[in-house]
Amino acid sequence: MARDSKKDAQVFKAFCNEYRLQVLERLRTGEKCACDLLEHIDISQSNLSHHMKILVESGVVSARQDGKWTYYSIDAEGAKRAMDLLEELTTVRGGQSRCHC
Repeated sequence: MARDSKKDAQVFKAFCNEYRLQVLERLRTGEKCACDLLEHIDISQSNLSHHMKILVESGVVSARQDGKWTYYSIDAEGAKRAMDLLEELTTVRGGQSRCHC
C-alpha cells in the first residue's frame, strides 16, 4: 500500500512544537477543556486554537464540543497510528542498497 506522505507529515507536525507537546502532556491525564489548557499553558486563546487544529488534523487528538467549550483528548487510534508510522519509517529492512552514482 502506498504511503500518503502529506497525511504522514501531519502526524509528525503535531509533535514539532513546544506548545503542542505541552498540550499532549496535559492530555495524558485525560480529557481537558480548552479553558484548562489555557490555564496551564502560557499561550493566547487564538494561538491555542491554532495548535489544537494541527493536533486534531493529525488524528493524535480528538475534540468534542459541549456548549461553548471544546474538550480535547488523546485519540487512542491516532496515537497508535503515530507510533506505528514512526516504527515503520525507522525500521531498516533487509538488504543493502548500493549507490550507482
